[in-house]
Amino acid sequence: MGLSTENSFLQQLFDHGLLIPSSVPGVYGRSGIFENIVLGLEEAITRLGRDNKTEVMRFPPVITRATTEQSGYLQSFPHLLGAVHAFTGNHREHRVMLEEVEAQQDWGHHFTATDVVMTPAACYPVYASAANTTLPEGGRLVDVSSYCFRHEPSTDPARMQSFRMREFVRIANPESVQQWRDQWTTRGLDFLLSLGLPAVQAPANDPFFGPGGRFLAASQQEQELKFELLAPVSTEEPTTAIMSLNYHQDHFGKDFSIHTADGQVAHTACTGFGLERITLGLLRAHGLDVAAWPAEVSGKLWQ
Repeated sequence: MGLSTENSFLQQLFDHGLLIPSSVPGVYGRSGIFENIVLGLEEAITRLGRDNKTEVMRFPPVITRATTEQSGYLQSFPHLLGAVHAFTGNHREHRVMLEEVEAQQDWGHHFTATDVVMTPAACYPVYASAANTTLPEGGRLVDVSSYCFRHEPSTDPARMQSFRMREFVRIANPESVQQWRDQWTTRGLDFLLSLGLPAVQAPANDPFFGPGGRFLAASQQEQELKFELLAPVSTEEPTTAIMSLNYHQDHFGKDFSIHTADGQVAHTACTGFGLERITLGLLRAHGLDVAAWPAEVSGKLWQ
């Protein structure tokens, strides 16, 4: 049986040494060439979106369980969350566990939940850092980046379980936040097109869990709260979201008790760049030999 289109592209990435395979779908190493593209993207994104009023925050790939609970993530996306567990047993329990490992039995029951989970989205710790505060006049703009995790194993190279998100997060009054998100919808598309990516804009929704998921997804689309910028990655068609533009209304303002200078519940929005996905889109569009990429694309990445 031949490889599917997505499998074929993934195999090409392996064959060229751009991605390094593992035994788990969606968990890959990255080569120096791949990382050099990501570094160029990071610099281009910085030039695009950061000014002298932008706060810069960088977080580890884990956040507290308390933040996850407070954000409502468990209600909406429990199927994507990765919880961190650790061994806290004694020597006897350790011996039993090793016997189970040797017998190729399930040894996971020896581990208990810790106080951290894998970061599901780069912006979440930003809201936690702003909890129980009043914003300065004009609100806040934060540049944040983190490794993120979502449990959705796949042979689609764009659907990695561990990946990096670079985001700009706006926290302010409703009018400022919505205007900012709408401006970024055009700005983000122009950025991708300038890199030679045949990107298109589309309304979108998050993959909500449970019986109410369809209603939440429909409501999100109806209110135009989420847009994605799509480009060809796993197929020749622009079907992969490589950027997202999200307006959360007062969801995080309420959950984390963030208020504007005049006492309103703050609204939030974020612009997210999928660093691996954009890199894969560039490799799809311009070829796996990075040295042969068009000069205008290279010039935007490596000034």
